[in-house]
Amino acid sequence: MLDDLTTAASSPTAWPAAYPQGYAVVDVETTGLARDDRIISAAVYRLDARGEVEDHWYTVVDPERDPGPVWIHGLTSEALEGAPLFRDIAGEFATRLEGRVLVAHNAVFDWQMIAREYARAGGEAPVKQRLCTIALAKELALPLPNHKLESLAAHFGVVQRRAHHALDDARVLAEAFRPSLRAAAARGVRLPLHECRPLTEWTDRPLIGRQPGPGGYRPSSWRPSRKRPACPYPNPGRYEPGKRLKQGMRVAFSGDTSVERELLEDRATEAGLHVAGSLSRLTSLLVTNDPESGTSKVVKARQYGTPIVDEAAFGQLLGDVEPASEG
Repeated sequence: MLDDLTTAASSPTAWPAAYPQGYAVVDVETTGLARDDRIISAAVYRLDARGEVEDHWYTVVDPERDPGPVWIHGLTSEALEGAPLFRDIAGEFATRLEGRVLVAHNAVFDWQMIAREYARAGGEAPVKQRLCTIALAKELALPLPNHKLESLAAHFGVVQRRAHHALDDARVLAEAFRPSLRAAAARGVRLPLHECRPLTEWTDRPLIGRQPGPGGYRPSSWRPSRKRPACPYPNPGRYEPGKRLKQGMRVAFSGDTSVERELLEDRATEAGLHVAGSLSRLTSLLVTNDPESGTSKVVKARQYGTPIVDEAAFGQLLGDVEPASEG
């Protein structure tokens, strides 16, 4: 499979006319994963239509709050001293994005963080479409052990130098995206492009009464407890592929996720879905990045005929959940 993909990636016989004319490969590091978290660094590699690098750009950003998990991204308050605010770099960032498809590893997360920062700054990011490299890897059926960036990089022989540094993560993704794009072009694969809608729901709640965790990290204030309230909506039944999710649907998760599992569950709960810890005949949908894993939930889903989607598709569905029926 790898040899076939390598050959296809290196010598596409014809380039699909419907493919985009340019890409902006993006990585952002943040103070956390919640809605009130902030971007603290951003990098963009601009690529042409066939994935060749045109230029790259990187900046740190003053998040106007605690920098979060320093042990992951390495950006301390001291390192960020004197950094520009997001509104100060919004114009340059927009120049890098304009007219291009935003490419990211788990693009839903990066897009939402970027869109909220622009909302805070009183503007909109000039992005119409995004492409998730997790979804593209699945379209190409790449034999990856999981959906982490390092696994995608290793598959294409890309060496990562500084994991969780925005500039290096963006470089790694750009180098892994190029052969993926060319393999897709050679095989006539339809790219998994999704519409980018500007977001306005964001909060900057003060961190009151919250004690710093390890390294001074203050957990985000929007989820004070892991105990979830009961879903107020009745279960409308199973999810039907190609349609919208509906409030009250029971959703279960299985296996590794690119985004923190608890954050995915929080998003589902906030959208009005019922997050279920187990899978039964009443489960509306199973979310897993590895439908062939053979876990108990996957096995039961197969037995019951429960629909299965991956993390990227679920993130897209969460953006447009149908309200519960009245009465």
